[in-house]
Amino acid sequence: MSALVLRPALECRYDAVSLGEVMLRLDPGEGRTRTARALGVWEGGGEYNVARGLRRCFGLRTAVVTALVDNEVGRLVEDLVLTGGVDTSLVRWVPFDGTGRAARNGLNFTERGLGVRGALGVSDRGHTAVSQMQPGDVDWDHLFGEVGVRLLHTGGVFAALSATTPEVALTAMRAARRHGTLVSYDCNFRPSLWRGEGGAERAREVTRALVQHADVVVGGEDDLVDRLGVAAPTAAEEPRGLGAAAFGLAAEAAAEEFPLLSVVATTRRVVRSASLNDWGAAAWSRATGVVEATRREGVEVLDRVGSGDAFAAGLLHGLLAGASLHRAVELGAAHGALVMTTPGDTSMATSAEVEALAAGTGARADR
Repeated sequence: MSALVLRPALECRYDAVSLGEVMLRLDPGEGRTRTARALGVWEGGGEYNVARGLRRCFGLRTAVVTALVDNEVGRLVEDLVLTGGVDTSLVRWVPFDGTGRAARNGLNFTERGLGVRGALGVSDRGHTAVSQMQPGDVDWDHLFGEVGVRLLHTGGVFAALSATTPEVALTAMRAARRHGTLVSYDCNFRPSLWRGEGGAERAREVTRALVQHADVVVGGEDDLVDRLGVAAPTAAEEPRGLGAAAFGLAAEAAAEEFPLLSVVATTRRVVRSASLNDWGAAAWSRATGVVEATRREGVEVLDRVGSGDAFAAGLLHGLLAGASLHRAVELGAAHGALVMTTPGDTSMATSAEVEALAAGTGARADR
């Protein structure tokens, strides 16, 4: 077991609350953004995707703490979030000034990629409402203490949005811990968000400051090693990334430096092409050491965006359900693999599909 202490579900309104930006994703489908004449719309955001996956796939009670400008674009984002079943009562609505000079809603143009052409994202998210959030904008003690939340999830995308968002995240994480709420943090690193803001070094500094208050940390292998600033000094890398021994050493080093950490988890992806990935995952706790999910070679990819968030959602679902760490990482890996088979950032998988894939069922037709 992962030795996590969880608040009883009956004393909490929410199983999970995510803190982060929700953008409007504009998708050219099989084409390119630069030549698009029509764009599909989805909602998406690193932290939000976890709340949506936990709600839509696994049936948990979730909400998102974010800010949106109160105009037609913001209400479209709200409508998409509501369609995903995530509670919007914690959204902070900012008045529209008519042009977006003071605050605006974030946009993300995302191409899926195919074969030798990689996925491509172009963010248009400067001066967004959520980037201007202040620590006092939310009554965190009321949310975690009186309303009740079992899990707070946030991460490096939200922390990168402005000079104030790391302070917002820190305030939320501290309040969550005061009230016995589990805290998870995704070490997501987006170079474009840190460009001109201190780059990788500043991202590492912010990540290390926030991870001190986390129980669970997730991320890609590079994110965990580079952002946390820990390494596995005696283990060589394998062609497919960190081996189990190297990951275990890195996780142990992180847990020694950040003593509140109970679980460290990572996706393990090898990109053969935009359409073909090898996919796996691993997790570590003091009680279990390293556990690994089923390795899936040659997973065919329709849209890889959001698969890491889906992994986090499946993992956290398992942990909230009291499952073993091995089962939780299997659920996360299966959910992430399924999300790569559908368009958009968010999960279209069912819990039955995740359970079946985690149990080793193939892709036979179900009629």
